[in-house]
Amino acid sequence: MHTPRFEITKYADTYRSQVLALWEKSVLATHDFLTQTDFEDIKELVRTINFNDLQVFCLVDGNEVSGFIGVADKKVEMLFLAPKHFGKGLGQKLLNFAVNELNAEKVDVNEQNTKALKFYQNFGFEIFERSENDDQGRNYPLLRLKLRM
Repeated sequence: MHTPRFEITKYADTYRSQVLALWEKSVLATHDFLTQTDFEDIKELVRTINFNDLQVFCLVDGNEVSGFIGVADKKVEMLFLAPKHFGKGLGQKLLNFAVNELNAEKVDVNEQNTKALKFYQNFGFEIFERSENDDQGRNYPLLRLKLRM
């Protein structure tokens, strides 16, 4: 039986297809509040991201991407795990890396994504602002969080 040996490594374009597939599986498992149309629109938007424009790091076991995190301007812009790895401390491993190595101190969370909100709050993030809409103007309130100092 294979024992996973997770390592955090810098994103490379060879990971792109796995990252996009993982993003979709993770969002389908965690963002049940999205309408199908909004999900499809966001999926198309994600497909246009040049992950090299952000500080993106992948959690890999061999050649398999099990999660990834992206940071820009000290803000976590994305953190996604394969659903089979939920609840195993791997999200915390990625977030620790982002905070300690990339100086991340902020994150936005959909208000309806209560598990993610609890995850960040347990890590030490606090809500400092709320917006009625997401960054694309959709009717999904965002909570803006900052790491407690």
